[in-house]
Amino acid sequence: MELSAIETKTKKRSFWQLGNGREGSKRLFVTSAVLPMALYMAFFSVLPIVWAFALAFFEYSARREGGPILGLGGDNPFVGLQHFQAMLNFSTDAPLEVRQFHIGVRTTLMFAFLVVPINLALTLPLAAMIESVGRRLRLLFRTIFFLPIVTSSVGVAIMWGYIFHPQRGLLNGMLTAVLGKLTVINWTGDQALVFGGVPVALVAVMIAYLWQDLGYNLIIFIAALQAIPDSIKDAAIVDGANARQQFFNITLPLLKPTILMAAILTMISAFQVFDIIQVMTRGGPNEQTRVMVIDIYDNAFRFQRMGWAAAVSVVLFLLVLIISLVQNRMLRSEWEY
Repeated sequence: MELSAIETKTKKRSFWQLGNGREGSKRLFVTSAVLPMALYMAFFSVLPIVWAFALAFFEYSARREGGPILGLGGDNPFVGLQHFQAMLNFSTDAPLEVRQFHIGVRTTLMFAFLVVPINLALTLPLAAMIESVGRRLRLLFRTIFFLPIVTSSVGVAIMWGYIFHPQRGLLNGMLTAVLGKLTVINWTGDQALVFGGVPVALVAVMIAYLWQDLGYNLIIFIAALQAIPDSIKDAAIVDGANARQQFFNITLPLLKPTILMAAILTMISAFQVFDIIQVMTRGGPNEQTRVMVIDIYDNAFRFQRMGWAAAVSVVLFLLVLIISLVQNRMLRSEWEY
């Protein structure tokens, strides 16, 4: 009798020890999986953001020695809110960097607020059309539209640069073939070319950007369309709804959370556009395609005004944050299917 009690206690103790061992293994696995990513985010995302916010309050340049703490102070003096105060100078005799900042903000907002609605207006109906065809064609179209996403942005910019080239460009070649006379239009280099108040050089950059970026939202919308329950679609068909009514009265409202996510991600991406513009126009002609990231790059690495560049990056961060919050407020829904 006593032996049985001892065996029972031993089994219970072994069971709890085993359970603790499993829990410890789970915690070890989770820690080992999350810790590298957490360290990566800390060193390559959080610390650069903190460093940029700190530099925004200094007149900093890597060429100057500065103080003993990270080069701050000394020849890299603390200027407080001086950079941000200078940004509010809208007079015609403002310093060059201030005027370029104003151009960058205006061009970035124009680019983003044109690209995002065009992107959504193209990708959502296109996703619905792709989902309506047969399976083999569906896979083919998905592959075709997604391929530009995995292509280098520099390669995309070089390709579209050749298309818009004034002498050897495909676009001018097609116009020459149609019109029957030599057509030489400098699409990305003539500042006099304006269409609907938007510089044609910026339109050319937008076309290249949209061509590469369409596939990302397209895949998101295709996945969202596939997640809509068939019972809802069947009920609409039974009620006599045609394809147009199903799309606008059922599909579109159900995709509202997905549209919100796609709008925010596309807006953030549009505010960060750099490489396509840098390769195609370098911010020209006459700074018509000079966006904020081009301004940050030039000030930080060409002119070594890293304090000013950090202040511009802080403004960019705040713009993206405010616009994302507004989008979330306007497009959010209180329910999910």
